[in-house]
Amino acid sequence: MNKKGHVLNAVLLGVGLGLILTVDPTTQPTTAVVVEGLTRIVELSVPVTLGALFPDVDTAFGKHRKTLHNLPMLGVFLAFPFVFGNLQFVWIGVATHYLLDVVGSRRGIALFYPLSKTEYGLPTGVTTSSKHADAVTLVITVLELVVLGGVHYLAFPLDAGVTGVQELVTASMAWLGLLV
Repeated sequence: MNKKGHVLNAVLLGVGLGLILTVDPTTQPTTAVVVEGLTRIVELSVPVTLGALFPDVDTAFGKHRKTLHNLPMLGVFLAFPFVFGNLQFVWIGVATHYLLDVVGSRRGIALFYPLSKTEYGLPTGVTTSSKHADAVTLVITVLELVVLGGVHYLAFPLDAGVTGVQELVTASMAWLGLLV
């Protein structure tokens, strides 16, 4: 995917996530909810956009679509809020960047780099200069928002913060301990 696609995806994700995290589908929206929603959108758009653009920093050093486009690097961004207590949503931008490059582009990415240089992609992708790149980006973004909304409303609130995630991990580990 091209930079324009990554930025478009990140901005739409910021708006969509802001709405998902603010709007309760079972109640009528109020002025306070609208103001909170707009605040959330601004709050989320910056870290998600930074995360969406960060993997392409490897064009300046290393090997593009390898050095910063892999699962170990995503792990670093997932761990960041636990270690430093901030940038909770940057990982979403990084993960969606990877998803766009795997699903939306022809080349794919080296998911297991540095262990393997093999690039993984799906045949659904288009070239970065394709006239269909924006449409592919929009379709992928809508699917991402559906998944994130499903997770938020049905499984785990995405805005639970680091403490909420730690509680989820603890509960999951206890549940797994019951199975063993």
